[in-house]
Amino acid sequence: MLDKYIYKNNQKMRLGYTTGSCAAAAAKAAAQMLITGKPVPYAELMTPKGIRLELEVLDINMQFPGNTVSCAVKKDAGDDPDVTDGLKVYAAVHKTQEKGIRIDGGEGVGRVTREGLEQPVGSAAINSVPRTMIREGVEEICRHFGYEGGISVIISIPEGAKLAKKTFNPRLGIEGGISVLGTSGIVEPMSEAALTETIRMEIRMQHIQNRRYLVLAPGNYGLDFLKEYNPKLLERCVKYSNFLGEALDAAAEYGFRGILLAGHIGKLVKLAGGIMNTHSRNADARMEILTAHAAVLGAGRDTAEALMACVTTDEALDILKDAGLLEEVMSRLTERMEFYINHRSGSAFSCGVITFSQKHGILGSSAHAEEILDCLQNEA
Repeated sequence: MLDKYIYKNNQKMRLGYTTGSCAAAAAKAAAQMLITGKPVPYAELMTPKGIRLELEVLDINMQFPGNTVSCAVKKDAGDDPDVTDGLKVYAAVHKTQEKGIRIDGGEGVGRVTREGLEQPVGSAAINSVPRTMIREGVEEICRHFGYEGGISVIISIPEGAKLAKKTFNPRLGIEGGISVLGTSGIVEPMSEAALTETIRMEIRMQHIQNRRYLVLAPGNYGLDFLKEYNPKLLERCVKYSNFLGEALDAAAEYGFRGILLAGHIGKLVKLAGGIMNTHSRNADARMEILTAHAAVLGAGRDTAEALMACVTTDEALDILKDAGLLEEVMSRLTERMEFYINHRSGSAFSCGVITFSQKHGILGSSAHAEEILDCLQNEA
């Protein structure tokens, strides 16, 4: 267990280590056992983050035919709610006549089936940093023990195929298992980096398919709305969770011409206040924004106080409707949403916004929403 901690949101949280670190440590231990013929109880590994790991080596098998050795290292995600926590990552190694280190994936490691991902189509979904860690670890062992031949490394995760259904992999075009990931070798609890990189990757894949108009939705409510509103938009849609700012940055980076944002008012109302990370721990201000716009449009003190006392946006929408202000407030909000998208992107692309609630249906459509919709349909 890694005895290192960080503080997040006033909580002491333990760090963990990535599937990439597990794969590299298992490969390094297996290579040493292959060359020396002696069991290795622990594998030492220096991570790219500069934290040294000493990981227990499990399930050692030195009896395979063809002079192959395999072993495993168990994933420890620390205090991060990672679906891969506790998984065993296996490495099987054998000597080859051809020099060099060859790395591939076995059972439970996904295969890339679509262009736009970090690895080419047909390759095992083992990202570049873990590949480098595996290669350097095995090369270190070869140098230390004077072995000059080649070594083949097969990484497998027996539970990977089952767990892949809980990840973004099927949506990204990685089939048959999970990915071996990690840019630092260390898992930071509730890390946002992995999720924002996945969002960026999905946007990149839309770009590689020569699409220049993109749909963004914050979550499943948005996807359900699009399914009813226009199902064809779903194949152009990227779900960005709470990370709208990062999604807009990626859209600008890849040169998209237009963005349609479709989302529930509970999320998008925050955008009308310029809030680009909509997680409640970063900012709320839903009622403050609704109340401010209602006040500008003539809402009295009683209405303003009732709005500020609301817990849900649906409750606030009912108050606005009773006051005869719902349509006007939603019109102002959608235009402010569009304004802040343009501000974040530097007007790098055209943008339109559609917002809704499950109770009231479509609430607002910004000035350029229909224009972007037409472009999306024409491009399709």
